[in-house]
Amino acid sequence: MTQVFLYAEYQISIPFSEIDWVPINLEMKKFPGLKSKTWLSGVNTNTVGGFYEFDSVENAQSYIDNLLIPFAKQVNGNLTVKLFDGYVTKEASIGMSSPFYLADSHDRK
Repeated sequence: MTQVFLYAEYQISIPFSEIDWVPINLEMKKFPGLKSKTWLSGVNTNTVGGFYEFDSVENAQSYIDNLLIPFAKQVNGNLTVKLFDGYVTKEASIGMSSPFYLADSHDRK
């Protein structure tokens, strides 16, 4: 797999406006294989999470083990994590103008 999507959510209630995301972003950028992150904040729940793109399952798993799990312990929150194969869904995603495949869809025209 060369394109892996990771969904992560912390079951804690922190308004996003209270998160100092700048240093967190800097720390995340140090992880090999991380292509992008879209921050998520739960509507009416203030849960915090993200949707990430990685270049491999191994790099995504390293991120889970070395950043997400330790942070969950630090904030005493429950963590939900799911990995998805971005390659197998590529054609269907291009058909829906997914921003993760825009370069691919322009190449196809």
